[in-house]
Amino acid sequence: MSAFANPQPRVLVTRPEREAQVWAQALQTQGLDAQAFPLIDIVPLPDPVELALAWQQLSRHSAVMFVSANAVRFFMAARPLTTRLPEIQAWGTGPGTEAALLEAGWPAALIRCPGADALQFDSEALWALVLADVERWQMDGRAHSALIVRGADAQGQTAGRDWLALQMADAGLQVAQCTAYARLAPKLDAKQLDLARQSLVGCCCWLFSSSEAAMHLREALPGADFSQACALATHPRIAERLRHWGWGRVLVVPATLSAQALSIKSIE
Repeated sequence: MSAFANPQPRVLVTRPEREAQVWAQALQTQGLDAQAFPLIDIVPLPDPVELALAWQQLSRHSAVMFVSANAVRFFMAARPLTTRLPEIQAWGTGPGTEAALLEAGWPAALIRCPGADALQFDSEALWALVLADVERWQMDGRAHSALIVRGADAQGQTAGRDWLALQMADAGLQVAQCTAYARLAPKLDAKQLDLARQSLVGCCCWLFSSSEAAMHLREALPGADFSQACALATHPRIAERLRHWGWGRVLVVPATLSAQALSIKSIE
């Protein structure tokens, strides 16, 4: 018999507030007991000078890669009023980023994001999608560059992997990077901390699409025992990090929400 057969597990969605609410509501429509529990705060940069410079130089690039929908929103919010969008490609790793680009007015024909049916929404899937464009650029005899727009942590260090930047550089692209926002640990109140502790045991699963969110949970609960806790990871790399941090049960779930719901319902 499934350990979660009756009732189904409560799912705590740990994405930033805006995305966590969307994901939780989507899972609720699939019949799951889902609740937003944001473990990453997204805030503007204290100094927008870097963003202003990136906009001045944007037309020099052949592509701009956004690591998330938030990267799109904060970058576009810094757009000078008199500046038109250059006719360059916009890259992203998933449907959320694509939707943000379309909402911002980026021409659909210039957007490159893995489709909603992709097995993973990550840098590898994006690189496979844009490789034909990059190879075409390699043949035209001109120098090409790309800008990566991403977030930073509280110390100003850029967040995320450098894998895509390395692939781009190896393919002959000049790579520039720009920080558009900061990703911080949330300040959890006493009620939230109590819920977090209670949710490390029993019929509850934590849904992580970022290992950074799990790191923030560890920092908020120093000395906590995760050996009885259940985590759902949207990528094998996240799952590996969670196991390393002592989570007792770690399951990899699909990237799409509908497939996630089916996977969660089948937990035993």
